[in-house]
Amino acid sequence: MKKFTQEKFNQYIASVAAANGENESFVASGGQFTVEPTIQQKLENAVLENSDFLKRINIVMVEEMKGSALRLGVLSPVASRTDTNTKARETTDIHSLQENIYECAQTNYDTHLNYATLDSWAKFPDFAARVANLKAERIALDRIMIGWNGQSVAATTDRNSNPLLQDVNKGWLAQIEAKATARVMKEAKSGTGKIEVGGDKEYKNLDALVFALKEDFIPDQYRDDTKLVAIMGSDLLADKYFPLINQEKPTEILAGDTVISQKRVGGLQAVSVPYFPKGTVLVTSLDNLSIYVQDGKVRRHIKDVPERNRVEDYMSSNEAYVVENYEAVAMAKNITIIDAPAGA
Repeated sequence: MKKFTQEKFNQYIASVAAANGENESFVASGGQFTVEPTIQQKLENAVLENSDFLKRINIVMVEEMKGSALRLGVLSPVASRTDTNTKARETTDIHSLQENIYECAQTNYDTHLNYATLDSWAKFPDFAARVANLKAERIALDRIMIGWNGQSVAATTDRNSNPLLQDVNKGWLAQIEAKATARVMKEAKSGTGKIEVGGDKEYKNLDALVFALKEDFIPDQYRDDTKLVAIMGSDLLADKYFPLINQEKPTEILAGDTVISQKRVGGLQAVSVPYFPKGTVLVTSLDNLSIYVQDGKVRRHIKDVPERNRVEDYMSSNEAYVVENYEAVAMAKNITIIDAPAGA
């Protein structure tokens, strides 16, 4: 890299070392260090700043690698009456820890920047921020991708075979299928393996399907929660698939990576986020979804690799994708929209 770039990079290394209480020469030589908790929190904040969706769910720092889910966001009813002439009043645990076990898995966010890129950025006064923000943005997108598509925790992942990071960690949808099978609809009629919507099919439109999910799969105590939304992919969140509620052109709020339609589907707000599987609808509240990150377990080392004309940044974090309350979810898969016949 150019001399000026080297100076900028050395300043960056010095700042990283100082922030984490490490010797500058140790960090510069590629030594591995544990990121200080305050710096880890800053890294998490930077990731959140790059994703509106992640701000809407729970990102939780946990002490243990494995433990009981914290049961955030969705609570059971607590109001009651007791005839104290016959029995004593009893309290209800407002934050009951149901048997819902999470387990963090190491996730590596290993990246590099070529000298040519660093040389082009060196002239900017926010050089360090640019380097950090690029990684934070990618971490945000990867977490969303894993949350919707993750199926397994492979010893060695393969992005060629799993381009949506299916083998990095178990995401929310995979866990719902495994732990709440009774709340997942995969077919409208037994043996068909699909849910056809429209035409003369069982569900005339998406409204009918989402309404059925809410009414048939979610218990009374959660069914009317005003925070319930219908999460779906961009393939279903298309105007032509929505019955018109009024004659005005529907508008959408584009909030970073999250599209929130002002139209309602089955009485629920429709939400679309990146990488959500096609032909799928998830009914839940956004605060029923969490990512747990183990506190004090982020490890990092940075290497200048002149023989490859690049700087490599190795970082690992222990993470788990958690559904806080499986009673407050309903999911439909294998949805196919059937267009109405011409003239219908």
